[in-house]
Amino acid sequence: MEKQETVLVTGGASGIGLAVATACLREGWRVIICDRDQANLDRCRTELPSSEEGAVRFERLDIVDERAVVGCIERCEAEFGPITGLLNSAGIASDTHSLDTSADLFRRILEVNLIGSFVVSREISRRMGERGRGSIVNITSVSGIRGNVGRVAYGASKGGVVTMTKVMAVELAPLGIRVNAVAPGPIETPLVREVHTENVRSEWMRVVPQRRYGTPEEVADAAIFLLDNRRASYVTGQILCVDGGFAAAGLINNSKAT
Repeated sequence: MEKQETVLVTGGASGIGLAVATACLREGWRVIICDRDQANLDRCRTELPSSEEGAVRFERLDIVDERAVVGCIERCEAEFGPITGLLNSAGIASDTHSLDTSADLFRRILEVNLIGSFVVSREISRRMGERGRGSIVNITSVSGIRGNVGRVAYGASKGGVVTMTKVMAVELAPLGIRVNAVAPGPIETPLVREVHTENVRSEWMRVVPQRRYGTPEEVADAAIFLLDNRRASYVTGQILCVDGGFAAAGLINNSKAT
């Protein structure tokens, strides 16, 4: 008999996190949706499809609050069961030139995107390690791989997630825990709609070979593969770009852009 998969998703009430949570339910897995936005959590309670009673748990959580993270994971493990997968999707962004980026903004982005994801990963890994089984998937970004204008703080935070993913993959492999990351390019999420101006969008269309933004569902499909301990059992320490070819591109014939 197969073990029940239970995936905790941070930032799970909107965007990529919500798409992954929905995909997990389609796989027949149970999901713990964590989000700091109560309104989004309330909306998910009524809209999120679940295949069976008790398949979803909702937790209001700010991943910057280390004590709250520890308490949330303890509570979920005790009341909902062992967590076998983690999707770190909670994050914030800013499109700000390096010369206009304050130290406070830089610290805030690092605190959420990098340190918050680390704390959640550390706490869940401690429990996964005791059971000898688990999968962690971090949502990083192509901005953590390439030098995108306006992303000095955001890109640094996501570059840190890339390195964190690789280090934890090596350190946790003996414990039976796999750690990977998905690096989205431009994806149609609420956060992107807030940050990307028309000029930003036109620049992305110029450099993305597939000439379009991706969807949260396309990112979710990649995350599900990496979370699945059957399909990706020998995959760890990898950064999977879901970016329409952006990270691989060199010269592009823009005369054919639409």
